[in-house]
Amino acid sequence: MMRNWLAAGAVALTVGMTSTIAQAQTTTVPGEQVGLAIGAPLPEGIYALNTFTYRRTDGRNDPDTAVNVPVLVWSTPLVPFGGRIELLVAPPTVFAFTRNPAGVANKDISINVGTFVGGIWAFDLGGNFGVSLLGGVYLNELNGDRGSIITANGTTATPVLPQLSSNTYRFGVAGSYTGDGWNLTANLTANIYDSPGRFGGPVGAFLGPIRLSDALNFDLTATKTFGNFEIGAVGYGTYNFDISQGSAAVGNRGRFALGGLVGYDFKVFKVQAYVARDVVTGLTTTNAFTGRTRSDYSTDGWIRFIIPLYSPAPAASPVPAALVRKY
Repeated sequence: MMRNWLAAGAVALTVGMTSTIAQAQTTTVPGEQVGLAIGAPLPEGIYALNTFTYRRTDGRNDPDTAVNVPVLVWSTPLVPFGGRIELLVAPPTVFAFTRNPAGVANKDISINVGTFVGGIWAFDLGGNFGVSLLGGVYLNELNGDRGSIITANGTTATPVLPQLSSNTYRFGVAGSYTGDGWNLTANLTANIYDSPGRFGGPVGAFLGPIRLSDALNFDLTATKTFGNFEIGAVGYGTYNFDISQGSAAVGNRGRFALGGLVGYDFKVFKVQAYVARDVVTGLTTTNAFTGRTRSDYSTDGWIRFIIPLYSPAPAASPVPAALVRKY
């Protein structure tokens, strides 16, 4: 269970969180997969990836948020029907850093999102084209009351991450072109929930059922490699299907961001960094002094490390048989 937050200012923290995290709603972070040629099968082996993002919205009192996604991938030797099976496990963590006005205490928190377990079935179509299918689940229901804040008197409980009240069933399809140093990838990811979802324990009893919106994320990559350097453009966004009153994504149809990516291959590992800014957003912010409401755009900064941990030794070339001739 998540600890009871007894510090002063917890209510202010909760208000900020629900405006920037809860309404975003999807469990899979938009932009998490840009820069990766998801459609192309990986060579057999074991790989470690870590993707970290830091997000700041324009709202002056909105908290900054961050997400860290470590992933372990086993690209297996199994290739049924010509498609390689790749198994994944990832335990994401969400962070929030408040920017409260003077006189209101700041409080930083972290929440462990349910571990993702899943797999990819990736096909090499020839001509440097590949396509893959992904399926898996975030085991959010094992988190108990995580994703909720309880004030000192125990009378207020607010879901910071309402999506943790349900397992998240994730499905994806991706296509990639990887010829001539290019990475041109389009990826669609669906997040599907058991709605309404519930938290366990006393928090769940107080909150009751929470209506969750299924969502669709899209990640786009167009980069080119020059020697060890990689540079290009990225775009990503999310679309919430249920934004009606009572939904965890109420009033927020989604967002779309555009940006640029640079990377460098150090041979033993590869690093990528990218920055993107919203061009469309469903979030709004209201000025406390003027009462003016406007779109609450955000800027995201990302860094990723890709480390090959193991690859099978190449098969030894057969020793040519001696050629014996009889005359």
